[in-house]
Amino acid sequence: MKTGAAILIESLKEEGVEIIFGYPGGAVLPIYDELYDAELTHILVRHEQAAVHAADGYARASGRVGVCLSTSGPGACNLISGIATANMDSVPIVALTGQVPTGMLGNDAFQESDITGITLPITKHNYLVKDARDIKMTVKAAFYIAGTGRNGPVLIDLPKDVLTAKVAAEEVLSGEPELRGYKPTLKGHSKQIKKALELIYNAKKPVIYAGGGVIAAGASEEMVRLAELFCLPVTTTLMGLGAIPAVHPLNLGMLGMHGTEYANYAVSESDLLIAIGARFDDRVTGKLSHFATHAKIIHIDIDPAEIGKNVNPDVPIVGDAKSVLADMICLAEKKGCISEPWLEQVKLWRKNHPLRVVNDGKVHPQNIIRKLSELLDGGGIIVSEVGQNQMWTAQHYGFKKPRQWISSGGLGTMGYGFPAAIGAWFAKPDETVVVIAGDGSFQMNIQELATVAQYKVPVKIVILNNMYLGMVRQWQELFYDRRYSYTELPSVDFVGIAKAYGIQGMRVDSVDQIDEALRTALDYDGPYLLDFQIERGENVYPMVPAGAAISEMIGKHNHNGGSDT
Repeated sequence: MKTGAAILIESLKEEGVEIIFGYPGGAVLPIYDELYDAELTHILVRHEQAAVHAADGYARASGRVGVCLSTSGPGACNLISGIATANMDSVPIVALTGQVPTGMLGNDAFQESDITGITLPITKHNYLVKDARDIKMTVKAAFYIAGTGRNGPVLIDLPKDVLTAKVAAEEVLSGEPELRGYKPTLKGHSKQIKKALELIYNAKKPVIYAGGGVIAAGASEEMVRLAELFCLPVTTTLMGLGAIPAVHPLNLGMLGMHGTEYANYAVSESDLLIAIGARFDDRVTGKLSHFATHAKIIHIDIDPAEIGKNVNPDVPIVGDAKSVLADMICLAEKKGCISEPWLEQVKLWRKNHPLRVVNDGKVHPQNIIRKLSELLDGGGIIVSEVGQNQMWTAQHYGFKKPRQWISSGGLGTMGYGFPAAIGAWFAKPDETVVVIAGDGSFQMNIQELATVAQYKVPVKIVILNNMYLGMVRQWQELFYDRRYSYTELPSVDFVGIAKAYGIQGMRVDSVDQIDEALRTALDYDGPYLLDFQIERGENVYPMVPAGAAISEMIGKHNHNGGSDT
């Protein structure tokens, strides 16, 4: 006879789970009792929200399903922001939550919450398990759903009496779960692929618009091969950074609200937009009626619900990006570069409208990001918080490969980056992991310094400290007549706080300290915190105001008298 909790642990191991990020509580004590002897690593975070973000970071860095665990009621509810984050960015995680005994469901029992009801709109699927015999099949189904098709979060709610119930081995249901109506389309339709190729052959101003779906599908190599086959300029979304190396001559950088000027101009002037694993979200398109108005659209996506949701494509292709692109390359006729004049125009935009940085002897965040990129040679795993720090990193770090850039895109969750960096390191312990944070966002999960200290996670923490909620302040400056309502933050001794947890750190006040400080942190054998005192009024440019077309940027190609780089 085995308890439900024992069956759960066995089932997780059968799915290849090696690590769980969690926080204990009364409803999940049977699981924690099994974990005491289990050959399975549990990382004790200091807040349930950190557990789900760490599982998310683990999944994005590794490509595997991340797992988090919390107790019922408030513990389960503390997972919600993280589950919604994973749902918006299509990240495969399985969230395990404890629940009150089945006989007390619906009675407003102590620490009861209807977590399956609460998370219904933000999960790919969720389960309330009422019979211990179903646990194994449920776990198997959850992992399959989370990691196939369009990836996403799945939640399994486990009442305490189900976890303590004893079941004979022969009574445990096993085999392949029946998932009616769930059959992801992986193979693109051959006629649609041929139509797409015809559009490419006839295009004069084509652009590839690559999203996070390219990275999730492992399709970066195929996407770059297609681009090189026809010399197609490539722009990416925030989630697509790393799909093509930053230094590749066809890479235009990021598109949209804080994209490069040349990417926004190229898409605005294009006559063919090849969208791959991207969803035409508002931060990319700006005013939708003014987005790529001259272009025919090819839209490749594994989720049929995304096709036509925001933009009606001329050629829709439902399928796995890796499979579809491989088929396109296989069927393509070798025509060489299809539009030399277009490439020359794009090069001219790039030359005349570069991202610029300021070299005036002050501490500017762009210089810090570029120096970090130089010291790591564009390598490592770079995790960001949300806000100005996120956009400066996205603009100025020279990403080389997929799964190297981890950030909350769709939901924009402050407090995400630090715990996600912890999860990323456990997925890739041989990589240098750096989290770029603002002073506001870092304080949202600052308690995870304790987790880093306990497990000696050698993550490097770079705080771009302007004593503001910077991005909100930027909007107040530009659109609310500089009325800085509740966005100024008091000075915090982050180095002192880090040292209280036994973590080394350094405060950086001058530009000539940047290089030495970054080298010290990167060379240090353990976690290290750098508190950069950056220019308080620095903004992220260029910027497309909300509701404007992406070609209508402010702060274009120069700010504060900056120079070309």
